[in-house]
Amino acid sequence: MIIDTHAHYDDKAFDEDRAELLQSMQGAGVGRIVNIGSSLGACKQTIQLMEKYDFVYGALGIHPTDSGELTESDIEWIKDNCTLDKCVAVGEIGLDYYWDEPDRAIQKKWFVCQLELAREVKLPVVIHSRDAAQDTVEIMKAEHAQDIGGVVHCYSYSKELAKTFLDMGFYFGIGGVVTFNNGRKLKEVVEYLPMDRIVLETDSPYLAPVPYRGKRNDSRKLTHVVEQIATIKGLTPEEIIQTTTQNAYNLYPKLK
Repeated sequence: MIIDTHAHYDDKAFDEDRAELLQSMQGAGVGRIVNIGSSLGACKQTIQLMEKYDFVYGALGIHPTDSGELTESDIEWIKDNCTLDKCVAVGEIGLDYYWDEPDRAIQKKWFVCQLELAREVKLPVVIHSRDAAQDTVEIMKAEHAQDIGGVVHCYSYSKELAKTFLDMGFYFGIGGVVTFNNGRKLKEVVEYLPMDRIVLETDSPYLAPVPYRGKRNDSRKLTHVVEQIATIKGLTPEEIIQTTTQNAYNLYPKLK
């Protein structure tokens, strides 16, 4: 059974066939999906998906690029809904310096705030970090993120920096990029990482693996990620699925 630890089935890319697609998942070997909040609206839709599908779980949080209009009352709403039985994490949260907006100071403020929220509700975090390695690590260390736990989503940094996140006890979300011809850096990271720290993710509808690169992604395509990791690690696809599923259970015990 494959577990997709990071997807966005609330995205408008799925509006025409969402129900049909999700109903096909378990027949395709996908046993659990964690839908990840990014905006307040996405969090509300995530809750709806959690309620409708028994195999869909959720994380609630505000993506850094959506943090510009965030308010304290929004944070309170997230906090209240983190008590839902199928809410497994706070996320995705972090820093994204690829875009100029919102201001970096605003991103940092709400990153810290949501780390504190996760500590309070005793849930792990889903970290989004793009072109912001130094500030991400500094904030995580200052906020003792090792005591919160979680996963670095769509890891895109070096093998050397991976050790820093490993030392904090974090997991690494590995998805379609590992199959790309220009994904050499991530392949090196996967080779370096211990198997007990890797979880599978799609970031659907984004980052579809080869041979679907550039098309809409969905959780059924994780078999291609599994095959690539198996090649890198010198293991069988079955071993990759078994280990990453157990890792997902360890990261998110509510999935069991």
